[in-house]
Amino acid sequence: MTVQGQKMSFTRSPEFRLLIIACAVFVFMSLLSPDRFLSGQNLTSMAFQFPEFAILALAMTITMMTGGIDLSVVGVANLSAVVAALILTQLAGPEMATGPSLIWLGFAVAAALCIGAAAGLVNGSLVAFFGLPPILATLGSGLVFTGLAIAMTGGSAVMGFPATVAWIGNESLLGVPVPLILFGLLALGLHLLLTKTAFGLRVTMYGANPLAALYAAVNINRVLLKVYVIAGMLASSAGLVIMSRANSAKADYGSSYLLLAVLIAVLGGVNPYGGYGRVIGVVLAVLSMQFLSSGLNMLQVSNFARELIWGVLLIFVMVINSNAIGRGFFARAKPTKSS
Repeated sequence: MTVQGQKMSFTRSPEFRLLIIACAVFVFMSLLSPDRFLSGQNLTSMAFQFPEFAILALAMTITMMTGGIDLSVVGVANLSAVVAALILTQLAGPEMATGPSLIWLGFAVAAALCIGAAAGLVNGSLVAFFGLPPILATLGSGLVFTGLAIAMTGGSAVMGFPATVAWIGNESLLGVPVPLILFGLLALGLHLLLTKTAFGLRVTMYGANPLAALYAAVNINRVLLKVYVIAGMLASSAGLVIMSRANSAKADYGSSYLLLAVLIAVLGGVNPYGGYGRVIGVVLAVLSMQFLSSGLNMLQVSNFARELIWGVLLIFVMVINSNAIGRGFFARAKPTKSS
């Protein structure tokens, strides 16, 4: 009985539907163009491409778990990348030997993560202490972060890194792309944080019912600060991957990644109202979107049409999820006959 109940529970879960969707998209694209889609070059290219926006989706996931959102993730990613790029170009340079350049690379990575943590602290403070709606607070702060990056670079790209910088976004370790390894480690860490720690329980509790969390003596302000700091550091990590893959940093890189990050989080089963979300669902959503994006590239669909498809898909998924939530609510609220 228990085993059967667990099976029924899994087959009705958003993660199971996502697994079916990911497999269906993969099979459809494989049948559409087997020689190109299933080629080793295309599969390797996908493994290098998707960690950029997938890490941003992880940042979006943890904020949406609280019923909020972080629209500044792309701005934080670019600002962090610009700071790291300026350190590498001003203090290291393209001709520096491997040993010293690794030291400066570590310093640049640490500086970028500090920028992400500081940006998250700003966002968390605006939401927790000033009571601003997350969508407005992070929209405004995202513009500020982008403006700072433009002021620091004059709107131009920062280039001229040591060769070791390319290792983050363009090299492989034991045959596995380094960006994919980085995404896997961050996804695993976020999964353990949300499911195996008291902090993760508080995040879920606050997202499900903020009033109940307050009565349960949860320090809501501290939870929100930590959530947005973690989101900021994840965004910084994505910025470093983008910087390494592009071998440059600029204030307007990845402008389409914001919509994609929100879409992946929602498609991955994260409740926009808070209280529910699983990292495995986000990972499956990332794979589905990457398979779809690669297939659209093969069909030579323009970037504008691709964003149109993503927007329609986002609205469609939210409508489906809202109807499912509504049916579940009314089913629970329906009075039962007494025996």
